[in-house]
Amino acid sequence: MAVMFAARNVTKVYDMGAVQVHALRGVSFTIEEGELVAIMGPSGSGKSTLMQIMGCLDRPTSGTVELEGVDLTQVSDDRLAEIRNRKIGFVFQQFNLLPRLTALENVELPLVYAGVGRRERRERARAMLEAVGLGQRLDHRPNELSGGQKQRVAIARALVNHPAVILADEPTGALDTATGTEIMQLLVRLNEEGHTIVIVTHDPEVAAKTRRIIHIRDGLIYRDERLEPAAAAVAAGGPGQPGPASARAAGGQEVAGS
Repeated sequence: MAVMFAARNVTKVYDMGAVQVHALRGVSFTIEEGELVAIMGPSGSGKSTLMQIMGCLDRPTSGTVELEGVDLTQVSDDRLAEIRNRKIGFVFQQFNLLPRLTALENVELPLVYAGVGRRERRERARAMLEAVGLGQRLDHRPNELSGGQKQRVAIARALVNHPAVILADEPTGALDTATGTEIMQLLVRLNEEGHTIVIVTHDPEVAAKTRRIIHIRDGLIYRDERLEPAAAAVAAGGPGQPGPASARAAGGQEVAGS
């Protein structure tokens, strides 16, 4: 499989005046096309900083990050914004929907920025909402939708521009358990259809539904764990399955000084 992301010795240091905060301390990994990966760690571990760098929202202090072979540290700010809009679909914990727009109009937004004509963007947005099960909610505004429906709109918006990768930041964090499970099942299905998905989470149950877990703590990757397909299916809560506690990892690797 082709490499989607390649990070090499990535550091991020925030200068807080008299104090420097080392959010990332030399992170290296690759993510291949078609993977479903969780980056998991506690608050303050550096996982959100890493997602911002992967999502072209920030730049590392040192090291390199490549997306489909393009070194993101070497491109201009304008080129970085273009890559962010065309190559990356974002799903956020708090949905980030514009309250005055309908579900259809929210999903259209990335296509507006990409310069797609009105007719085509409306057709594509409608198709994406239907694909996530919201074909009957096209004209509803966010305050008329449940939390799960809002997140489905956000996922449709992330997909509508046919991005290379979806980055999901705590996608179930604002949802109840049952709705969170539905959203994870949707993300798993999208991955099975060929989408590359990276989920940033602190929740072991969410991570267990993926195919690979990159564990991060204190700005360092300390374990890179690949899950058996059967184990991930167990974690997804299929019929008769005992649940995430029974999922067993294969190929877990301790990483020193990464």
